Amino acid sequence: MSNRRYASVWDAIEDTPAEVENMKLRSELMMALKKHITRTGMSQVQAAKLFGVTQPRVSDLVRGKINLFGLDALVNMAAAAGLHVEMRVLEAA
Repeated sequence: MSNRRYASVWDAIEDTPAEVENMKLRSELMMALKKHITRTGMSQVQAAKLFGVTQPRVSDLVRGKINLFGLDALVNMAAAAGLHVEMRVLEAA
């Protein structure tokens, strides 16, 4: 067993730096959307209507099924919810 340390869980489980960055962005967006649903007290049906998706899609989002969502879909849902998405690009450490 290795005692190797990682900066994030994505560093530990993804194969390439590109996959790591993609997963970090997707997880941040998913958490923000879930938080928005909770904060506003919306039902999954209401969220689906607002986001322009189906209720089962919102269920997948709330349950954290990250492999079912691409960045484009998550950005589109965030915009539909009235959320502003910002991105920063920094030099790798």
